Amino acid sequence: MVSDVVFEMASDMFVKRNIISIVAAGFLAVGAVSFNSSVAVAEVVAKIDLSSQRMTVHVNGWYYASWKVSTARRGYRTPIGSWRPKWLARMHYSSKYDNSPMPHSIFFLGGYAIHGTNSIRSLGRPASHGCIRLHPSNARKLFALVKQHGRRNTRIRIVR
Repeated sequence: MVSDVVFEMASDMFVKRNIISIVAAGFLAVGAVSFNSSVAVAEVVAKIDLSSQRMTVHVNGWYYASWKVSTARRGYRTPIGSWRPKWLARMHYSSKYDNSPMPHSIFFLGGYAIHGTNSIRSLGRPASHGCIRLHPSNARKLFALVKQHGRRNTRIRIVR
């Protein structure tokens, strides 16, 4: 065992006490880190950059993914700011825009939502009426993350 080897090498009682103190302090520090990390709240952050037409997702501070999006085209607007999701819908149909399908919708401000789109070719450039469109598979992943971690632990940030 490592401790036996260390104590055999340390003939001086002073050295033995210092080794015990250092090892004990290390265990206390590791215990404190473990305790604090178990108390930490899981968080999902979806940052939408309007200028690059990209969404970057972080989970618990760690990079998760970066995806192309489509936001408001000319004549419409995507709001700038930070919100928590208000409600989720696995499948929603727009009451404002010809009953358009909005799969895996995450509503964050009135009728504004992050959702999947069939207009995949438009991703990476402004094309929507204000919502944030994602590839359907990416919308499904984000929807699952929000469901898993909860609306309270999710933040949607939209920047220019």
